[in-house]
Amino acid sequence: MKSMKSKTELKTDITIIFAGDSGDGIQLTGAQFTNTAALLGNDISTFPNFPAEIRAPQGSLAGVSGFQLRFGSIEIFTPGDSADVLVVMNAAALKANLPQLKKGGTILADAEGFDLKNLKLAKYPEGINPLKDGSLDQFKLYELNISKLTRNALEGSGLGTKEIDRSKNMFVLGFIYWLYTRDIENSLEYIKEKFKTSPALIEANSKVLKAGYYFGETSESIFSRVEVKAAKLEKGTYRNITGNQASALGLLASAHKSGLKLFYSGYPITPASDILHELAKNKNFGVKTFQAEDEIAAISAAIGASFGGSLGVTASSGPGIALKAEAIGLALMLEIPLLIINVQRGGPSTGLPTKTEQSDLLQAIHGRNGEAPVAVIAASGPADSFDTIVEAVRIAIEHMTPVFFLSDGYIANGSEPWKFPTIEEVAEIKTSFARQRSSEDPKFLPYKRNEKLVREWAIPGTAGLEHRVGGLEKENETGNISYDPDNHELMVKLREEKIASIASYIPLQKIDSGANSGNLLILGWGSTYGAIKTATLKAIGQGYKVSHAHIRYLNPLPLNLGDLLIRFDQVLIPELNNGQLIKLIREKYLIPAIGLNKIKGLPFTTEEIYTKIKQLSTQRSEKQVSIQG
Repeated sequence: MKSMKSKTELKTDITIIFAGDSGDGIQLTGAQFTNTAALLGNDISTFPNFPAEIRAPQGSLAGVSGFQLRFGSIEIFTPGDSADVLVVMNAAALKANLPQLKKGGTILADAEGFDLKNLKLAKYPEGINPLKDGSLDQFKLYELNISKLTRNALEGSGLGTKEIDRSKNMFVLGFIYWLYTRDIENSLEYIKEKFKTSPALIEANSKVLKAGYYFGETSESIFSRVEVKAAKLEKGTYRNITGNQASALGLLASAHKSGLKLFYSGYPITPASDILHELAKNKNFGVKTFQAEDEIAAISAAIGASFGGSLGVTASSGPGIALKAEAIGLALMLEIPLLIINVQRGGPSTGLPTKTEQSDLLQAIHGRNGEAPVAVIAASGPADSFDTIVEAVRIAIEHMTPVFFLSDGYIANGSEPWKFPTIEEVAEIKTSFARQRSSEDPKFLPYKRNEKLVREWAIPGTAGLEHRVGGLEKENETGNISYDPDNHELMVKLREEKIASIASYIPLQKIDSGANSGNLLILGWGSTYGAIKTATLKAIGQGYKVSHAHIRYLNPLPLNLGDLLIRFDQVLIPELNNGQLIKLIREKYLIPAIGLNKIKGLPFTTEEIYTKIKQLSTQRSEKQVSIQG
């Protein structure tokens, strides 16, 4: 009797969630599938979801690690509102992620992860097993004994049970490769590189990866394969990149374009630490990285590097930025270039260290003692982090000021295809230092300003440029310590005016999607970009008069932003906080902007924003009818 061959179904995009214990290799599985899909030309967006506890109890809800990815032949801006496929290694992973699965979606479950112990740890009622009780009938459920299949594949390998079980993520990966018509060669090469010092682990992981793939082939009458063709992306050379990787590469490019040595100092903190890790790999480019003993030491070292004529950079998340506040004020008082990276996470205090928020905008703009304005700029996605950080460095150097670069956990850990430029295509950064002076030259005035209100960058040791430094108020032009009330007010106003004048040297605000005027403008910043854009395009397709603008420059704001806002009847501002940009917009432009706020440690879904668009449109129509009546 001939076996039934499975048919291959063609789809434009697929969303998968891999979930299990933090020790199950979930992040590695997701990253490998992502890289392979990117190599095949798919557009991709990912959302890794880490447990907050380093060693949460195995099998518990607190220990669930997830990786959501969406890949397609169409242009993709988000990792998907809901999943087509949920791959779970235990009961807790199912319970934590089932609400994200579409009705009729597919569940692939490791049966061994649903024993009595795992069910109890996941807090299922006694005697209840979701794989057996019919509660999953609305989904396509495939119960596989992945652990047993992995052990069978490595029988006689000489490895212990624990070592063998660590390979079960490779079985899952191999099977998913088969299911979605992907090639396994890229992952086989990865295994060789990762375990190059251990031939036994290379053989074991490769064998299990192939076993998963061939399991699909031998079970093809049970499963339906899916093909997702390459996306029609703009011509160029691409790589898959996370936000933290793009930030690190942006710093390398900025150092090259400015002609400065890069000095990066930081203290380990989630989710910013990977920037330090990435830069430490690139010491061949002259990068100096310093893991400091605390946050204050980290920023102080970066200030010292900038004072000495290098590109000084430090990074942290909200709690660490709070500790750096006084030193940021010092850099402002010195008027030296300094880049401060804040990869935002849920707060306050240590809050939700592995979850995302946009909770530090007001901290970046106002979070220092005294009148201490600095420039603030935000990336909108992983790939955009490269261009945005280059722009942040340009502003810092050309305007002699500390600059905040805002990212967040969603951007930092998420990934997407990046069409990377040649170094010639990266924007120029003009660097100049105060020249050496002789006894015949006029006395050097360290705080004398040019037309941008920018002082000269004076490098220590340069003849004739001796001047005072420190955090005490400075006398105008001379830089000497001054307690004169009129001078203090003058210097405060000058520093404020210098930051405000940056608006004349940044691009005007543009509409990202939709018309230049209309019923509703959705105004966003940072990582809300993908969800807002997708919701806006969907709404436009349904006939709504809605537009989308996304702000990169948050302080100062673009010169034309006020004129743009008043062209719309309503302005909606979605934020992953309790309403921070909306405070700034209402204060500056006196418009009744409408907030849409989410503070759950999770990004917006497209549907959440689309629902708000429909609600505002309905309310507007009802109001018009009421007035006419």
